[in-house]
Amino acid sequence: MTQKNKNILIVALLVVVVVLLAAVWMVFRPQGVAGEKQLVVSVVDAEGNTEEFSFSTSQEFLRGALEEQGLVKGEESQYGLYVTEVNGLAADESQQQWWCFTKGGEDVMTGVDSTPIADGDHFEITLKTGY
Repeated sequence: MTQKNKNILIVALLVVVVVLLAAVWMVFRPQGVAGEKQLVVSVVDAEGNTEEFSFSTSQEFLRGALEEQGLVKGEESQYGLYVTEVNGLAADESQQQWWCFTKGGEDVMTGVDSTPIADGDHFEITLKTGY
């Protein structure tokens, strides 16, 4: 087999792998749930004070529901919204503050743009200090 044929074979295999990975992602990506949903969101500040918000939404992902209620602001990034402010309280980067999102006490492993919501979900947004 010539070097040219080997290169063509390698490129073809890479294309197949990319297509397969894209297909797997399409099947297993987070899916939103259509329809009206009841949601509870608890906001915890740096001192541990909690304010709870209960509302209904037809949004399928967390970002839409939070923005609909005016609860979050942030900066757009290549990964989606980077939340810098929750319920009017801004994280202070000079103190290494950041917003931690949990659902039922468990870490949320997706960004607010791709976190699906379902009826009865309870999210916690906690201001943390220290990276």
